[in-house]
Amino acid sequence: MAKGLAYTGYILALIGGIIMIVFGALSLLGVVIASELAVPFLRFTSVARDLLTIIVGVIAVIGAKYIDYLGWAIGLIIIGIIGGGLGGVLVLVGGILGLISYSTRRS
Repeated sequence: MAKGLAYTGYILALIGGIIMIVFGALSLLGVVIASELAVPFLRFTSVARDLLTIIVGVIAVIGAKYIDYLGWAIGLIIIGIIGGGLGGVLVLVGGILGLISYSTRRS
């Protein structure tokens, strides 16, 4: 049963990471296109938020492979909270499933 939970968590974290990368890239592209109309400070914070979403999404995609390890499961839970949105929720649930998988495997 633990391997099934780990695999489900892997799929959820992988899909969530991909969603975060795609949405972050699309949002960044929209900010770059509309940059002439925006206030410079607002543009900077939006670009920083979009870059953070892309970076966190890449980490989630890489970490999805190691979801049945305690450190990565906790890390993916934190990444899901930071990432936010639909992708963040999927990564968060995947991390929780990885944590449950780890705890059932060790007991």
